[in-house]
Amino acid sequence: MMDAGEYFLEGNIACAEAAMKAGCLFYAGYPITPASEVMNHLSKELPKVGGRFVQMEDEIASIASVIGSSWTGLKSMTATSGPGFSLMQENLGYAVMTETPCVVVNVQRAGPSTGQATKPGTGDVMQARFGSQGDYEIIALSPNSVQEMFDLTVRSFALSERYRVPVILLADAGVGHMRERVKIPEEVEIVDRKKPSSGEKEFFDTSEEDHVPPMPNFGEGHELLVTGSTHLGDGSRDTASFSAQDRLVRRLVAKIEDNKRDIEDWEERDADAELVVVSYGSMSRPARGAVKKAREKGHDVGFFRPKTMWPSPEERLKEIGEGSKVLLAELSLRGYRMEVERCVDDLYVYDRLNSLPTVDEVYEKILEVLR
Repeated sequence: MMDAGEYFLEGNIACAEAAMKAGCLFYAGYPITPASEVMNHLSKELPKVGGRFVQMEDEIASIASVIGSSWTGLKSMTATSGPGFSLMQENLGYAVMTETPCVVVNVQRAGPSTGQATKPGTGDVMQARFGSQGDYEIIALSPNSVQEMFDLTVRSFALSERYRVPVILLADAGVGHMRERVKIPEEVEIVDRKKPSSGEKEFFDTSEEDHVPPMPNFGEGHELLVTGSTHLGDGSRDTASFSAQDRLVRRLVAKIEDNKRDIEDWEERDADAELVVVSYGSMSRPARGAVKKAREKGHDVGFFRPKTMWPSPEERLKEIGEGSKVLLAELSLRGYRMEVERCVDDLYVYDRLNSLPTVDEVYEKILEVLR
């Protein structure tokens, strides 16, 4: 693990270093472009800090191992891209239902299916939110720089442990393979899951205001039942009663919805302008440059970038949409569009597939909308 200091790193390496800094001690994964560098780096470095690395036979087994490891008390993660992320969806739902903290890094690429493995895309945004079945909420963060690959990986672990929920780092190939200067601090925010007191038995229900129950580890002497089926507060299955399903699922949703103010994060500048450009991930870099150019030429243009994709900063988006035109710039045809459409009335879209645009190309679209 790298000492505190400044480094010139690839995004995927910064992610791997951040995971170790945040206390990750278990990684299970399967190689896939453009995320493999996370796995390769941790395969060498994680054992040096007392952690365990396992290459699994596929992505289904990878996330299953991560869930099991988390229940032994280890902060755990995996990394993948679109096809592997698709295979993980059933077990992501299991992690939500069992309230298992873990981090899943999705370095998105151009799809669908195997698509173009080396090209960036952000078409997995809605899959990150709705990929598994049933009613649930999840947390997904979107970095746009190598520094944020480090910072948001650390935050992913903190949020996962704080709310007992899987957190998705929704990166893309542009950020994952980018190389930039990164500052690694001496200390980062470390959050550990709430632990039960002696004799406590309710590990899947709570009267606490944050809706997050304590989580024991296997082997600590607690009577511990873990199931993906509907269950009561003590973990015992109840797959028939209305009250058990209603109480459990409403709490799983509420622990994210009612804590949105703590989870949401975004970057904005002049968001009351005539036109506000909304963008995220690597696409937000030329978009932000185009906004800067437009302002230098006297145009009333602002910028908004969600760092937290889910839960969506919908209230802020609606406020922006009340008084401004909105231009959504993204590396997808359907990535975040439906969410922004839901919040904004006067919406324009600049979508790209396969490659990042230049600042001038985004600037020309800005002028087109302003005319």
